[in-house]
Amino acid sequence: MPDGQAARPIFVLSEDTKRQKGKDAQESNVQAAKVIGDSVRSTLGPKGMDKMLVDSLGDVVITNDGATILDEMDVEHPGAEMVIEVAETQEDEVGDGTTTAVVLAADLLDEASDLLNRDIHSSIVASGYSTAAAKAQELLEEMAEEISIEDEDMLRQVATTAMTGKKVEANVEALSDLGVEAVTQVAEEAEEGYAVDRDDIGIETKEGGSVDDSSMVNGLVIDKDRVHTGMPRRVEEARIALINTSMEVEETEADSEIRVSDPEQLQQFLDREEEELREMVDRVKEAGANVVICQKGIDDMAQHFMAQEGIFAVRRAKKSDMEKLARATGGTVVTNIDDLASEDLGKAGLVEERKIAGDEMTFVEECENPKAVSVLVRGGTEHIVDEAERSLEDAIGVIAASIESGKVVPGGGATEIELAMKIAEYADSVGGKEALAVQAFADALESIARSLAENAGLDPIDTIVELRSKHEENGVEQGLDAYDGEVKDMMEEGVIEPLPIKTQAVASGAEAATMIVRIDDVIAAEEEEMPSGGAGGPGEAPGGAPGGAPGGMPGGM
Repeated sequence: MPDGQAARPIFVLSEDTKRQKGKDAQESNVQAAKVIGDSVRSTLGPKGMDKMLVDSLGDVVITNDGATILDEMDVEHPGAEMVIEVAETQEDEVGDGTTTAVVLAADLLDEASDLLNRDIHSSIVASGYSTAAAKAQELLEEMAEEISIEDEDMLRQVATTAMTGKKVEANVEALSDLGVEAVTQVAEEAEEGYAVDRDDIGIETKEGGSVDDSSMVNGLVIDKDRVHTGMPRRVEEARIALINTSMEVEETEADSEIRVSDPEQLQQFLDREEEELREMVDRVKEAGANVVICQKGIDDMAQHFMAQEGIFAVRRAKKSDMEKLARATGGTVVTNIDDLASEDLGKAGLVEERKIAGDEMTFVEECENPKAVSVLVRGGTEHIVDEAERSLEDAIGVIAASIESGKVVPGGGATEIELAMKIAEYADSVGGKEALAVQAFADALESIARSLAENAGLDPIDTIVELRSKHEENGVEQGLDAYDGEVKDMMEEGVIEPLPIKTQAVASGAEAATMIVRIDDVIAAEEEEMPSGGAGGPGEAPGGAPGGAPGGMPGGM
């Protein structure tokens, strides 16, 4: 190059692209993860606090359910999104333990940040975390105790542990009974143990009464009323036709025009329509049905004919309800009414329309060994009903996980402390710099018990020291009773959690932390401009973050 001629810069990325490299990128992601972890940390355990979430429309949700909090939060930072995915995985796989999984992922990243600042390469940290996570899975399997579907008392304790600390704590006994009853009813024997499809348990909510008034229906509750007041309100020994096509005169697919030259032709046309509808009702009657649940519409004339025949009918039922009805009543969902036969009908001891909190609902009850059931959740206010529903979903998730895995572990931080101690021992055998990452993994696990103690208003350091000494003396089951601050045998106290909660939290938390630690370059394209008033419009905070958070960090909710 000739002297004095400066090198011309080469632009590869668009000038509006934002880029963070090396330590800056790692630190940004770690800080984002910590924000997410800290947002749910205070909800952990029986003394956890609640969060009030207000969305852009002003709707309010009050909860301490980690999955709900993270789902409602409006997050922009990509590192934070990756931690929230941990919660989504935990919720889908197990149905509870989302807060534990997210707090663990955030603490692993916090520990990783210290290691990176000590110039330990991110690949070594990632490798150490993967090694420790694999060892943790082995240790968890060794710690677990057996549980069977017949052990209803222990299943209730599992459900109670999941719901303790929620707003519905006073009604936890009633809800845990409902959860156990519902899950054991729909559980089906598999090759190894049992399989539970949580979708087979429908939860309907209605304000009014108290949570203790909630009940399980040995069949299904449909939030629909009968289509005609002339129909019977109550049908005993019901034979139910499940139809997913409309009971109406079908319109031609092609655009067509019918020209009528005199009134007689019009009357013939109307008579033919009426005849078609009459034939549909006759086919339902011939099959022996006295109840019709239709997924689509029912013509007014067909409603009238069914009322004359004393047939109870519901229209526009949800597809999911149709599937549950088939499993509850043993019926088959029919697509063509011409094909309806008596063997397609479902059976129920009683189908009845009842008024609940001012709304008509249809109860399909007294089914013989139904493989789908409904739980009707009641509560004094909308917020209480919503929280009761979330608590019951958690309970159903943990009961199902316990039955499917057949294994449980002690709660109250006992499992995490034991894991932390065992993995710290294991770190000594690993050797090299990787041992530091394995030790960091143990420290992150310990922080779950520390958070439990903090949320209960206890001194975290004293609590951890006491937990460790009790574990060395008395073994795995020593955990924290958050109510009196004592360290006790958690299995005796009935603080029990299903094994999959812990295995999934460790697996997904470690995977997310490992993935984020290995990112050393964040290349962000310019955000699309939106009309004024939207994101990027007037009033936007510096760094493109709503809510005034700097540097693109997650803003408000």
